[in-house]
Amino acid sequence: MTKNDSLKDMRIILYYTGNILVGVALLTIIPLLTALFEHDAASAADFSISLGVTLTLGATFCLLGNKGEQAGWKHGMVTVAFSWLVATVVAAIPYWLSGHFSSYLDCVFDVMSGFTTTGITLVQDLDHVPDSLNMWRHLITFVGGQGIVVLALALFADKGGGYGFYVGEGKDERLFPSVLHTAKAIWRISLLYLVLGTIAMWVVCISIGMDIGRGFLHALWIFMASWSTGGFAPMSQNMLYYHSRSFEIVTFIFFIVGSFNFALHAAVLNGDRKELLRNLETMSFGTTMSLLSFFTAWGLVKCHVYPNLVGLISKGFYQLASAHTTTGFMTIYPQQFVNEWGDIAILAVIIAMMFGGSACSTAGGFKGLRVGILFKALIQDTRRLLGSSKAIVIQKYHYHGDRTLGEQQVRSAALVVLMYMGIFAVGTLAGCMAGYPLLLSAFEAASATGNVGLTIGVSSPSMPAFLKLVYIFNMWAGRLEFMAILASAGFVASLFRGGRHVHA
Repeated sequence: MTKNDSLKDMRIILYYTGNILVGVALLTIIPLLTALFEHDAASAADFSISLGVTLTLGATFCLLGNKGEQAGWKHGMVTVAFSWLVATVVAAIPYWLSGHFSSYLDCVFDVMSGFTTTGITLVQDLDHVPDSLNMWRHLITFVGGQGIVVLALALFADKGGGYGFYVGEGKDERLFPSVLHTAKAIWRISLLYLVLGTIAMWVVCISIGMDIGRGFLHALWIFMASWSTGGFAPMSQNMLYYHSRSFEIVTFIFFIVGSFNFALHAAVLNGDRKELLRNLETMSFGTTMSLLSFFTAWGLVKCHVYPNLVGLISKGFYQLASAHTTTGFMTIYPQQFVNEWGDIAILAVIIAMMFGGSACSTAGGFKGLRVGILFKALIQDTRRLLGSSKAIVIQKYHYHGDRTLGEQQVRSAALVVLMYMGIFAVGTLAGCMAGYPLLLSAFEAASATGNVGLTIGVSSPSMPAFLKLVYIFNMWAGRLEFMAILASAGFVASLFRGGRHVHA
């Protein structure tokens, strides 16, 4: 790679990153209008500053970038990784200006947690955060679930490199041959559910005694967090604040549905409801959820935590489902995990957080598709070992159509799972180095890596800065599923190699 090639690539990346930042800047208009509507001048000023800085930076990148060049796969991947980092830093501006965070690093942590739909928060005095800031917290969670680059793709012209952008955000299932049409379809599906879900949630809020205005805001925010499997809540007690079984049931339905593949939503909305029962991913999710529910219940009964079935379901099963869908809603306090649940139930939740939801969804983790593929590969290899040496073993599965299991699919699934396990191990080690017990460190690392949001009490403003940075990296890498990050590392390495070559 020559110096001119490197400059050309960087200008293409800058241009598309600039467009994405302009999109993020436009999103700040919504919390800005919220502040103006509520006559909150201080918050309106915060978001005005954020809007100006982000828009200026985005426009500058666009001017410095190269609009005329077609983006390739490499440009798309690197743009995704770079734009997520830059967007996170600038989106933290209103957090810092609000005065509810102890450091700018905490602000960046919270924004990355929002964009990646993780839901771990370091905000101080959450119960008194302005509505505009709560709107921003939940809005970036909702947008992050679909993907900030997917949003940009829905607004950009359908130019080359679109698939690189799309896959770079951890999505690989196209609803249509065109990536542009797929991005628009994802947003149509999400906005449809946003309207229907907010209305349903609003009815529940009013039924438990909230007034119409406050109930609407909570309904909107909780649905955004449910659908995006984000886990943020407007109150510090999370789901405990509402003291309502109906609230828990409705949020449970929303985050289960939100964890499903967008292609599955499209199939069901188009009348193909049989796909729900035949799809490898839903079958995998149902199997792992059932097994982990058994071990969770076993661990909780052994510890004599909840005296009846209602308690096991509303506390144990709800937490497990919240973990498995990588949502992070909690109906218990973090210390109850430590003091009441016992090792068996906690380990079941850790495994659930790592397994995660569906591919091409708002959820994180390994994804049910990869778990299903590896299980099918295990069956295939077992049949080969037990069968004739001359027999050809073909393993089929159903995933939006009948497919044949191939070596490339197995290798890809195994590689991503190994990388998840690698950064999970790093996160666990970092927690231990910070002085936390192994089980607590593993729990919090699984939550950050799987983009879950459940906390056992490790994540707090007082934890060491290096541990915050590790969790930020794990959330970022886990959400993008490594491909964009590996491509970016390769691109940076090529810049140095190219520079040495030119100098020589």
